[in-house]
Amino acid sequence: MIRIDSVTKRYPDGTVAVDRLSLDIPDRSITVLVGPSGCGKTTTLRMINRMVEPSEGAILIDGVDSRQQPVNTLRRGMGYVIQNAGLFQHRTIVDNIATVPRMLGWSKDKARARARELMERVGLDASFAKRYPYQLSGGQQQRVGVARALAADPPVLLMDEPFSAVDPVVRKGLQDELLRIQAELGKTIVFVTHDIDEAVKLGTMVAVLRTGGRLAQFAPPAELLSDPADAFVEDFLGADRGIRRLSFFSSAGLELLTAPVVAIDATAEQIAARGAAESPYVLVTGLDGRPLGWSEPDRLTAGQIDVGRLLACGRPFVAGQDSLRAALDCAVLSPTGWAVAVDHEGRAAGVVSQDSIAEAIRGAHAAGREEPKTIKAGARKVIR
Repeated sequence: MIRIDSVTKRYPDGTVAVDRLSLDIPDRSITVLVGPSGCGKTTTLRMINRMVEPSEGAILIDGVDSRQQPVNTLRRGMGYVIQNAGLFQHRTIVDNIATVPRMLGWSKDKARARARELMERVGLDASFAKRYPYQLSGGQQQRVGVARALAADPPVLLMDEPFSAVDPVVRKGLQDELLRIQAELGKTIVFVTHDIDEAVKLGTMVAVLRTGGRLAQFAPPAELLSDPADAFVEDFLGADRGIRRLSFFSSAGLELLTAPVVAIDATAEQIAARGAAESPYVLVTGLDGRPLGWSEPDRLTAGQIDVGRLLACGRPFVAGQDSLRAALDCAVLSPTGWAVAVDHEGRAAGVVSQDSIAEAIRGAHAAGREEPKTIKAGARKVIR
Protein backbone atom coordinates (compact mmCIF):
# COMPACT_ATOMS: atom_id res chain seq x y z
CA MET A 1 0.00 0.00 0.00
CA ILE A 2 2.81 2.44 0.83
CA ARG A 3 6.05 2.77 -1.13
CA ILE A 4 8.80 5.12 0.01
CA ASP A 5 10.92 5.63 -3.10
CA SER A 6 14.42 7.15 -2.67
CA VAL A 7 13.11 9.80 -0.28
CA THR A 8 15.42 12.46 1.14
CA LYS A 9 14.59 15.23 3.59
CA ARG A 10 17.11 18.07 3.62
CA TYR A 11 16.53 21.22 5.69
CA PRO A 12 17.63 24.73 4.65
CA ASP A 13 20.64 24.64 7.00
CA GLY A 14 21.93 21.57 5.18
CA THR A 15 20.87 18.99 7.79
CA VAL A 16 19.86 15.70 6.18
CA ALA A 17 17.22 13.99 8.35
CA VAL A 18 16.42 11.20 5.87
CA ASP A 19 18.84 10.09 3.16
CA ARG A 20 17.61 8.25 0.03
CA LEU A 21 15.31 5.97 1.99
CA SER A 22 13.41 3.27 0.08
CA LEU A 23 10.88 0.97 1.74
CA ASP A 24 7.93 -1.08 0.56
CA ILE A 25 5.53 -1.11 3.50
CA PRO A 26 3.31 -4.20 3.22
CA ASP A 27 -0.47 -3.98 3.29
CA ARG A 28 -2.49 -5.01 6.37
CA SER A 29 0.59 -5.31 8.57
CA ILE A 30 2.56 -3.45 11.23
CA THR A 31 5.82 -1.95 9.98
CA VAL A 32 8.01 -0.56 12.76
CA LEU A 33 10.62 2.15 12.27
CA VAL A 34 13.27 1.89 14.97
CA GLY A 35 16.69 3.38 15.56
CA PRO A 36 18.70 5.83 17.69
CA SER A 37 17.84 9.49 18.14
CA GLY A 38 18.40 11.49 14.96
CA CYS A 39 17.80 8.57 12.61
CA GLY A 40 14.76 10.16 10.93
CA LYS A 41 12.01 7.86 12.25
CA THR A 42 9.46 10.57 13.01
CA THR A 43 10.44 12.62 9.95
CA THR A 44 9.77 9.58 7.75
CA LEU A 45 6.39 9.02 9.41
CA ARG A 46 5.40 12.66 8.95
CA MET A 47 6.39 12.59 5.29
CA ILE A 48 3.84 9.84 4.69
CA ASN A 49 0.95 12.20 5.57
CA ARG A 50 2.84 15.29 4.33
CA MET A 51 3.20 17.00 7.68
CA VAL A 52 6.76 17.19 6.38
CA GLU A 53 7.37 17.48 2.65
CA PRO A 54 10.20 15.39 1.16
CA SER A 55 13.04 17.22 -0.57
CA GLU A 56 13.58 14.44 -3.09
CA GLY A 57 11.93 11.16 -4.05
CA ALA A 58 8.28 10.16 -3.80
CA ILE A 59 5.86 8.43 -1.44
CA LEU A 60 3.23 6.35 -3.21
CA ILE A 61 -0.08 5.32 -1.64
CA ASP A 62 -1.65 2.48 -3.64
CA GLY A 63 0.65 3.42 -6.50
CA VAL A 64 -0.34 7.11 -6.51
CA ASP A 65 2.08 9.88 -5.57
CA SER A 66 0.82 11.37 -2.30
CA ARG A 67 1.47 14.88 -3.69
CA GLN A 68 -1.22 14.38 -6.34
CA GLN A 69 -4.07 14.78 -3.87
CA PRO A 70 -4.98 17.65 -1.52
CA VAL A 71 -3.12 17.35 1.75
CA ASN A 72 -6.30 17.52 3.87
CA THR A 73 -7.85 14.69 1.88
CA LEU A 74 -4.68 12.63 2.30
CA ARG A 75 -4.56 13.16 6.07
CA ARG A 76 -8.22 12.35 6.59
CA GLY A 77 -7.53 8.95 5.06
CA MET A 78 -4.89 8.22 7.68
CA GLY A 79 -5.25 7.81 11.41
CA TYR A 80 -2.51 9.48 13.45
CA VAL A 81 -1.56 8.67 17.05
CA ILE A 82 1.15 10.50 18.98
CA GLN A 83 2.71 10.51 22.45
CA ASN A 84 0.36 11.69 25.21
CA ALA A 85 -2.58 11.16 22.80
CA GLY A 86 -2.84 14.86 21.78
CA LEU A 87 -6.50 15.09 22.79
CA PHE A 88 -8.63 18.23 22.80
CA GLN A 89 -8.88 19.06 26.49
CA HIS A 90 -12.13 21.05 26.11
CA ARG A 91 -14.00 18.17 24.44
CA THR A 92 -15.51 15.10 26.03
CA ILE A 93 -14.06 11.70 25.24
CA VAL A 94 -16.89 10.80 22.87
CA ASP A 95 -16.49 14.08 21.00
CA ASN A 96 -12.71 13.69 20.83
CA ILE A 97 -13.16 10.33 19.13
CA ALA A 98 -15.84 11.71 16.82
CA THR A 99 -13.60 14.56 15.58
CA VAL A 100 -12.65 13.21 12.13
CA PRO A 101 -16.09 11.76 11.26
CA ARG A 102 -17.60 15.16 12.04
CA MET A 103 -15.02 16.83 9.78
CA LEU A 104 -16.04 14.41 7.04
CA GLY A 105 -19.66 15.51 7.32
CA TRP A 106 -21.14 12.76 9.49
CA SER A 107 -24.11 13.74 11.62
CA LYS A 108 -23.45 14.25 15.33
CA ASP A 109 -25.51 11.17 16.28
CA LYS A 110 -23.79 8.92 13.75
CA ALA A 111 -20.32 10.17 14.75
CA ARG A 112 -21.02 9.68 18.46
CA ALA A 113 -22.43 6.20 17.84
CA ARG A 114 -19.23 5.31 16.01
CA ALA A 115 -17.20 6.77 18.89
CA ARG A 116 -19.03 4.66 21.47
CA GLU A 117 -18.50 1.56 19.33
CA LEU A 118 -14.77 2.28 19.23
CA MET A 119 -14.59 2.91 22.97
CA GLU A 120 -15.72 -0.66 23.48
CA ARG A 121 -13.24 -1.92 20.86
CA VAL A 122 -10.25 -0.30 22.58
CA GLY A 123 -11.32 -1.38 26.06
CA LEU A 124 -12.80 1.85 27.45
CA ASP A 125 -15.85 1.72 29.68
CA ALA A 126 -18.94 3.44 28.25
CA SER A 127 -19.12 5.59 31.40
CA PHE A 128 -16.04 7.51 30.17
CA ALA A 129 -17.95 8.97 27.21
CA LYS A 130 -18.88 12.23 28.94
CA ARG A 131 -15.62 12.68 30.80
CA TYR A 132 -12.79 14.98 29.75
CA PRO A 133 -9.19 13.89 29.02
CA TYR A 134 -7.81 15.22 32.33
CA GLN A 135 -10.19 12.85 34.14
CA LEU A 136 -8.51 9.78 32.57
CA SER A 137 -5.20 8.07 33.26
CA GLY A 138 -2.36 8.23 30.75
CA GLY A 139 -3.08 4.74 29.47
CA GLN A 140 -6.78 5.50 29.07
CA GLN A 141 -5.97 8.67 27.15
CA GLN A 142 -3.76 6.68 24.77
CA ARG A 143 -6.68 4.31 24.15
CA VAL A 144 -8.81 7.34 23.29
CA GLY A 145 -6.09 8.46 20.87
CA VAL A 146 -6.15 5.07 19.13
CA ALA A 147 -9.95 5.13 18.97
CA ARG A 148 -9.92 8.64 17.48
CA ALA A 149 -7.43 7.55 14.82
CA LEU A 150 -9.70 4.63 13.87
CA ALA A 151 -12.95 6.61 13.91
CA ALA A 152 -13.30 7.17 10.15
CA ASP A 153 -12.03 3.63 9.41
CA PRO A 154 -8.84 4.76 7.62
CA PRO A 155 -6.83 2.08 5.81
CA VAL A 156 -3.57 3.55 7.16
CA LEU A 157 -2.64 4.19 10.80
CA LEU A 158 0.48 6.20 11.69
CA MET A 159 1.72 5.87 15.27
CA ASP A 160 4.57 8.03 16.62
CA GLU A 161 5.90 6.51 19.87
CA PRO A 162 2.33 6.33 21.17
CA PHE A 163 3.06 4.24 24.28
CA SER A 164 6.41 5.68 25.40
CA ALA A 165 4.94 8.07 28.00
CA VAL A 166 3.20 5.39 30.11
CA ASP A 167 4.57 2.94 32.67
CA PRO A 168 5.74 -0.55 31.59
CA VAL A 169 2.63 -2.40 32.82
CA VAL A 170 0.24 -0.05 31.01
CA ARG A 171 2.51 -0.10 27.98
CA LYS A 172 2.33 -3.89 27.72
CA GLY A 173 -1.45 -3.73 27.96
CA LEU A 174 -1.62 -1.14 25.18
CA GLN A 175 0.69 -3.21 22.98
CA ASP A 176 -1.49 -6.29 23.49
CA GLU A 177 -4.59 -4.23 22.74
CA LEU A 178 -3.06 -2.95 19.50
CA LEU A 179 -2.24 -6.50 18.40
CA ARG A 180 -5.81 -7.58 19.19
CA ILE A 181 -7.31 -4.67 17.25
CA GLN A 182 -4.97 -5.31 14.32
CA ALA A 183 -6.02 -8.96 14.23
CA GLU A 184 -9.64 -7.80 13.90
CA LEU A 185 -9.20 -4.86 11.52
CA GLY A 186 -6.06 -5.58 9.48
CA LYS A 187 -4.90 -1.97 9.02
CA THR A 188 -1.65 -0.87 7.39
CA ILE A 189 0.21 0.48 10.41
CA VAL A 190 3.50 2.39 10.46
CA PHE A 191 4.77 2.52 14.04
CA VAL A 192 7.72 4.56 15.33
CA THR A 193 9.59 3.52 18.49
CA HIS A 194 13.08 3.67 19.98
CA ASP A 195 12.44 0.46 21.97
CA ILE A 196 13.71 -2.68 20.23
CA ASP A 197 11.59 -4.95 22.45
CA GLU A 198 8.47 -3.08 21.35
CA ALA A 199 9.58 -3.29 17.73
CA VAL A 200 10.12 -7.04 17.92
CA LYS A 201 6.81 -7.64 19.70
CA LEU A 202 4.64 -5.53 17.39
CA GLY A 203 6.36 -5.57 14.02
CA THR A 204 5.52 -7.73 11.06
CA MET A 205 8.49 -5.97 9.45
CA VAL A 206 11.11 -3.87 11.24
CA ALA A 207 13.18 -1.13 9.60
CA VAL A 208 16.34 -0.27 11.54
CA LEU A 209 17.57 3.22 10.63
CA ARG A 210 21.02 4.69 11.14
CA THR A 211 21.70 8.25 12.27
CA GLY A 212 21.05 10.49 9.30
CA GLY A 213 18.05 8.53 8.08
CA ARG A 214 19.79 5.73 6.19
CA LEU A 215 18.34 2.23 6.16
CA ALA A 216 20.49 -0.37 7.94
CA GLN A 217 18.17 -3.39 7.67
CA PHE A 218 14.55 -4.15 6.80
CA ALA A 219 13.40 -7.61 7.83
CA PRO A 220 10.88 -9.61 9.87
CA PRO A 221 11.75 -9.61 13.60
CA ALA A 222 12.90 -13.24 13.67
CA GLU A 223 15.30 -12.68 10.76
CA LEU A 224 16.53 -9.43 12.29
CA LEU A 225 17.43 -11.20 15.54
CA SER A 226 18.98 -14.26 13.91
CA ASP A 227 20.89 -12.52 11.13
CA PRO A 228 21.69 -8.83 11.78
CA ALA A 229 23.02 -7.13 8.65
CA ASP A 230 26.11 -5.60 10.25
CA ALA A 231 27.80 -4.55 13.49
CA PHE A 232 25.58 -1.46 13.85
CA VAL A 233 22.39 -3.52 13.79
CA GLU A 234 23.90 -6.14 16.09
CA ASP A 235 24.93 -3.48 18.62
CA PHE A 236 21.52 -1.81 18.43
CA LEU A 237 19.74 -5.11 19.08
CA GLY A 238 21.80 -5.57 22.24
CA ALA A 239 23.69 -8.40 23.89
CA ASP A 240 20.49 -10.33 24.74
CA ARG A 241 19.15 -10.67 21.19
CA GLY A 242 19.47 -14.46 21.53
CA ILE A 243 16.99 -14.37 24.42
CA ARG A 244 14.64 -12.14 22.41
CA ARG A 245 14.84 -14.60 19.53
CA LEU A 246 13.32 -17.31 21.74
CA SER A 247 10.03 -15.39 21.44
CA PHE A 248 9.71 -16.96 17.98
CA PHE A 249 9.93 -20.56 19.15
CA SER A 250 6.81 -22.21 20.54
CA SER A 251 6.70 -24.08 23.85
CA ALA A 252 4.48 -26.71 22.23
CA GLY A 253 7.31 -29.24 21.96
CA LEU A 254 8.29 -29.21 25.63
CA GLU A 255 7.88 -32.54 27.42
CA LEU A 256 5.93 -31.78 30.58
CA LEU A 257 6.15 -34.00 33.65
CA THR A 258 2.86 -34.61 35.46
CA ALA A 259 4.21 -37.05 38.07
CA PRO A 260 5.57 -34.30 40.38
CA VAL A 261 2.11 -32.66 40.64
CA VAL A 262 0.02 -33.40 43.72
CA ALA A 263 -3.36 -32.05 44.85
CA ILE A 264 -3.74 -30.41 48.23
CA ASP A 265 -6.03 -33.25 49.38
CA ALA A 266 -3.62 -36.00 48.26
CA THR A 267 -3.25 -39.15 50.32
CA ALA A 268 0.04 -40.26 51.89
CA GLU A 269 0.41 -42.89 49.15
CA GLN A 270 -0.06 -40.27 46.41
CA ILE A 271 2.49 -37.93 47.99
CA ALA A 272 5.00 -40.80 48.31
CA ALA A 273 4.47 -41.74 44.66
CA ARG A 274 4.98 -38.17 43.52
CA GLY A 275 8.10 -37.93 45.66
CA ALA A 276 9.68 -40.71 43.64
CA ALA A 277 9.34 -38.67 40.48
CA GLU A 278 12.22 -37.08 38.54
CA SER A 279 11.85 -33.66 40.19
CA PRO A 280 13.28 -33.15 43.71
CA TYR A 281 10.19 -31.05 44.43
CA VAL A 282 6.48 -31.57 44.05
CA LEU A 283 4.01 -28.96 42.86
CA VAL A 284 0.93 -28.64 45.07
CA THR A 285 -2.32 -27.62 43.38
CA GLY A 286 -5.67 -26.56 44.75
CA LEU A 287 -8.83 -28.58 44.35
CA ASP A 288 -9.46 -26.58 41.18
CA GLY A 289 -6.15 -27.72 39.70
CA ARG A 290 -4.46 -24.32 39.92
CA PRO A 291 -0.86 -24.30 41.18
CA LEU A 292 -0.33 -23.21 44.80
CA GLY A 293 3.39 -23.74 45.38
CA TRP A 294 6.37 -26.10 45.61
CA SER A 295 7.53 -28.33 48.43
CA GLU A 296 10.00 -31.10 49.07
CA PRO A 297 7.99 -34.35 49.32
CA ASP A 298 9.15 -35.26 52.84
CA ARG A 299 7.82 -31.93 54.14
CA LEU A 300 4.26 -32.78 53.12
CA THR A 301 1.83 -34.60 55.37
CA ALA A 302 -1.45 -35.90 53.98
CA GLY A 303 -4.38 -33.87 55.24
CA GLN A 304 -2.10 -31.24 56.79
CA ILE A 305 -0.58 -29.39 53.84
CA ASP A 306 -0.04 -25.78 54.90
CA VAL A 307 -0.22 -23.52 51.83
CA GLY A 308 1.58 -20.76 53.74
CA ARG A 309 4.72 -22.91 54.00
CA LEU A 310 4.98 -23.72 50.31
CA LEU A 311 7.63 -22.15 48.08
CA ALA A 312 6.11 -19.75 45.56
CA CYS A 313 5.50 -21.42 42.21
CA GLY A 314 6.28 -18.22 40.29
CA ARG A 315 4.55 -17.09 37.16
CA PRO A 316 3.47 -20.06 35.03
CA PHE A 317 3.46 -20.21 31.25
CA VAL A 318 0.62 -21.43 29.03
CA ALA A 319 1.70 -24.71 27.48
CA GLY A 320 1.76 -24.60 23.68
CA GLN A 321 0.70 -20.96 23.51
CA ASP A 322 3.57 -19.09 25.14
CA SER A 323 7.08 -19.08 23.70
CA LEU A 324 10.25 -20.81 24.85
CA ARG A 325 11.36 -17.40 26.11
CA ALA A 326 8.36 -17.30 28.46
CA ALA A 327 9.03 -20.87 29.63
CA LEU A 328 12.71 -20.15 30.27
CA ASP A 329 11.81 -16.98 32.16
CA CYS A 330 9.46 -18.96 34.40
CA ALA A 331 12.14 -21.56 35.15
CA VAL A 332 14.82 -18.96 35.90
CA LEU A 333 12.51 -17.09 38.29
CA SER A 334 11.28 -20.25 40.03
CA PRO A 335 12.85 -20.99 43.46
CA THR A 336 13.17 -24.63 42.38
CA GLY A 337 14.55 -24.05 38.86
CA TRP A 338 11.47 -25.72 37.40
CA ALA A 339 8.81 -23.96 35.37
CA VAL A 340 5.08 -24.56 35.87
CA ALA A 341 2.95 -25.01 32.76
CA VAL A 342 -0.79 -24.35 32.87
CA ASP A 343 -3.64 -24.78 30.43
CA HIS A 344 -5.87 -21.99 29.13
CA GLU A 345 -7.98 -22.20 32.30
CA GLY A 346 -4.96 -21.77 34.57
CA ARG A 347 -4.89 -25.39 35.73
CA ALA A 348 -1.51 -27.08 36.13
CA ALA A 349 -0.59 -29.03 32.99
CA GLY A 350 2.83 -30.19 34.23
CA VAL A 351 6.30 -28.99 35.12
CA VAL A 352 9.53 -28.73 33.15
CA SER A 353 13.16 -28.24 34.17
CA GLN A 354 15.67 -25.68 32.90
CA ASP A 355 17.65 -28.55 31.37
CA SER A 356 14.65 -29.71 29.36
CA ILE A 357 13.97 -26.18 28.15
CA ALA A 358 17.63 -25.79 27.16
CA GLU A 359 17.44 -29.05 25.22
CA ALA A 360 14.30 -27.84 23.44
CA ILE A 361 16.05 -24.56 22.55
CA ARG A 362 18.99 -26.45 21.05
CA GLY A 363 16.65 -28.68 19.10
CA ALA A 364 14.61 -25.76 17.81
CA HIS A 365 17.74 -23.95 16.61
CA ALA A 366 19.09 -27.09 14.95
CA ALA A 367 15.82 -27.79 13.16
CA GLY A 368 15.31 -24.14 12.21
CA ARG A 369 11.77 -24.17 13.53
CA GLU A 370 11.38 -20.39 13.59
CA GLU A 371 7.86 -19.09 13.59
CA PRO A 372 7.96 -15.46 12.37
CA LYS A 373 4.93 -13.24 12.90
CA THR A 374 2.71 -13.24 9.86
CA ILE A 375 -0.50 -11.71 8.63
CA LYS A 376 -3.07 -14.08 7.20
CA ALA A 377 -6.42 -12.81 5.99
CA GLY A 378 -6.20 -9.86 8.32
CA ALA A 379 -5.49 -11.97 11.41
CA ARG A 380 -2.17 -11.80 13.21
CA LYS A 381 -0.39 -14.88 14.43
CA VAL A 382 1.32 -14.00 17.71
CA ILE A 383 3.63 -16.03 19.94
CA ARG A 384 4.34 -14.18 23.15
